[in-house]
This record gives sequence, C-alpha cells and structure tokens, in this order.
Amino acid sequence: MSGREGGKKKPLKQPKKQTKEMDEEDKAFKQKQKEEQKKLEELKAKAAGKGLLATGGIKKSGKK
Repeated sequence: MSGREGGKKKPLKQPKKQTKEMDEEDKAFKQKQKEEQKKLEELKAKAAGKGLLATGGIKKSGKK
C-alpha cells in the first residue's frame, strides 16, 4: 500500500514570527489596558462585597 498512508500528516512548519519592537504608542496602549483591567477588578471586588443588589426578577402583583 504505497499509495495510501494512514494517520495524520504533520503540518508544514510555519516560519517563526519576528518579535517586532514596540513603539511608544504600543507601550502607552498596553499601559492603558493594564490600568483599565485593574479598575475593573477593583469594581468587581466592591460589588462582590455588597451582595445582591438586583434581587427583583419577575414582580407579582398583590391581587389574587
């Protein structure tokens, strides 16, 4: 069975991506993202401490 080969074939190797140097805009953008992430985590921690705020769900009327 020289015409058929079983199993997976190995994918061709991709050339390694060159590490591009970060310019000032990229550095500023990364720093801004880190700061926003920290703010979000702080807000989540505050919200978790307070407990459930919106416990409404479906409101039922008092009428029967």
